[in-house]
Amino acid sequence: MLHAHLTTLHVVALILELLAERPEQAEALLAGSGIRAADLAGGDQRITRTQELQVCANALALRSDLGLELGRRLHVSSYGLLGYAALSSATFGDAWRLLLQYPALLGTYFRLELSVEGELAWVGAAEYHHAPALERFNVEMCLASLRLVCDELLGQALPLVAAQFRHGRPDYVARYAASFPCPLRFDATRNAFAFPAEWLQRRLPLADPVTHQDMLERCRKQNAEFTTRQAWLQRVRQELAAHLAEPPGLEALAQQMHCSPRTLRRHLQELGTHYQELLDELRFERAKALLARADWPICRIAEELGFSESASFRHAFQRWSGVAPSRFRA
Repeated sequence: MLHAHLTTLHVVALILELLAERPEQAEALLAGSGIRAADLAGGDQRITRTQELQVCANALALRSDLGLELGRRLHVSSYGLLGYAALSSATFGDAWRLLLQYPALLGTYFRLELSVEGELAWVGAAEYHHAPALERFNVEMCLASLRLVCDELLGQALPLVAAQFRHGRPDYVARYAASFPCPLRFDATRNAFAFPAEWLQRRLPLADPVTHQDMLERCRKQNAEFTTRQAWLQRVRQELAAHLAEPPGLEALAQQMHCSPRTLRRHLQELGTHYQELLDELRFERAKALLARADWPICRIAEELGFSESASFRHAFQRWSGVAPSRFRA
C-alpha cells in the first residue's frame, strides 16, 4: 500500500494558527524545516514528511497534548477531494472503504485499518515508521481526526465503545475525553477505537450518487498524478542515497534521471524541495542510523556521508538536529 512521502502545508498552517501569535514565534516553529512563513500562502505546495515532522517537533516542545488538539481541527474537508467524495457516499461503510482505498490522498503516517470483530467495528492506525519520538503525537492526531471525520460523515456523534493506544497513559489523559468519550486502554497492542458495527450500514445525510461519481473520478486522477510524483521523487532519493559518500551533482543527477538540470530543478521545486535539501535529508537519516552504532566513530561517519572533514559533519548535524552528534549519540 502506498503512503505519502509528500504532504500539504495544512498541518503546519494549523500549528502556526494555534501557537504563533507573533512573527518571531512562527519563525521558531518553522526553524530547521526549510519552510518560510510566506510559503503558507501557496495553495498547492507540497512539503516532505521530514519538513512537517520538524515543525511538529518544534511545536510539541511547547504543548504536550498538541496531537489531540490538532486532530480535533482536522475536519473531513481537510482531506480535500477525498473528504468530499466520502461525504457524498451512500453509507458510512462505503465512505470508509473509499478512504482506505486512497492512502496517498489521506496523507497519513499509518496504514489505516477497518475491521469487524463480532458486533464491533475497529478503526485502527498501524505500522508507524517515522520519528519514534513523535509516534504518540501522530497517533493522537490521526485517531482524533478520524473520530471527527466519522461524526461529520454521519452528521451526528458516532457512539464509541472503546479506544486503545499502544503508548502509556499521558499526564493530560483527561483531554482524551473530548475525542474519545469511552473506556480507554493504554499500553495496548494496537491504536484503534471501536463502535457498533451496525453503524457501517447507516445512510449518510449528504449522500448524492451524481456528486459521488464526479468526486470519485477526480480522486482517481489526483491519486494517479500524486503517486506518479511520489514515485519520481523516490527515484531521485534512491539515486542520491546510493552515492552519499560521493553524491552526484545536480547535472549528473539530471543525467541519471534522463532530463536536463533545469527540468530536474523545476520538478523538485514543484514538489516543494530542492537538490541540497534532499541530500541533507538523506544524510541526516543515515547519520542518525550510524550514530546509533557505537562502533562507528564520528570521523568514519563523516567520511561515509561525503564530508571531507569531521568538523564539517559536526556543523551540518548541528544545523539539522539542533544538537551535536556526540550529544545525539549519548
